[in-house]
Amino acid sequence: MTNTRHRQGLWLALIAAVLFSAKAIVAKLMYRHGVDATTVLALRMLFSLPVFATVAAVETMKAHRSQPALDGRTRERIVLLGLLGYYLSSFLDFWGLEFISASLERLILFLNPTLVLLIGLIFLRKPVARAQWIAMIVSYAGIVLVFAENLRIDGNHVALGAALVFGAALSYAFYLLLSGELLKRLGSLRLVAYAMCVSTVACLAHFAITNDIDDLVQPRAVYVLSAINALFCTVVPVYFTMFAIDRIGPAATSQTAMVGPVSLLFLGWWILGEAITPIQIAGTAVVIAGIALLARHNAAMAKRVDPVE
Repeated sequence: MTNTRHRQGLWLALIAAVLFSAKAIVAKLMYRHGVDATTVLALRMLFSLPVFATVAAVETMKAHRSQPALDGRTRERIVLLGLLGYYLSSFLDFWGLEFISASLERLILFLNPTLVLLIGLIFLRKPVARAQWIAMIVSYAGIVLVFAENLRIDGNHVALGAALVFGAALSYAFYLLLSGELLKRLGSLRLVAYAMCVSTVACLAHFAITNDIDDLVQPRAVYVLSAINALFCTVVPVYFTMFAIDRIGPAATSQTAMVGPVSLLFLGWWILGEAITPIQIAGTAVVIAGIALLARHNAAMAKRVDPVE
């Protein structure tokens, strides 16, 4: 039974990594129909809202039976997390995708664990071990390599797109750091559902300010892509990741996510016709090696703290 659960966890983590990465492919296909990043994000949230709202309602009813109502400070934290993790991060990500390739976008987002370390060092004075510094240097060297190659192929607008996606990764890193306490209290299922509902309100408010309501009237293909983006690139991977963590733990799930950038490199070439050069492949391998080193170090440290697994 243990082996079966482990295999199930690995498959769930692998599928989640590929589906999360495919979000960039779907967004790129939507841009071909003339929609902008704000509309892509608004449609994504509208299509995913019924699922997350239902989960939020069910989890709230369960919590009312055994836990006190949320206090004002907790509600404020949930709003902040929703704005950082699923509104600002998603908006900057989709905006950046207007300017850079899907494969470069995924690699930049893949730097998230290193950003969590750096934020912890700067704001929380958490020490960074020598092995972690080496892993970060390797990761960023790979990004520089891929960025320079994309700059050569696609032009100067790559710098703007890369900066926007880096901002998205930074915003999500803050979300991860700030969510730790609430995750323990509310559980991942409830917290993600609440945060997604908050971000949906923020996305729709943003859309109402910057766009015309007629922008929601789109060809059928855009609605189909939006449904795919919401259900298969958002809802399904979110819950598959949680199920994988339950079966194989966060460390193994994080390491399995390394298939994401590799899958996107080839999906971008196959579906979008994006170029693949030897330098891009080498840079991708360097980034993945750096993150793998970081994940291995973190897993080793976790076992020292809690040797019983």
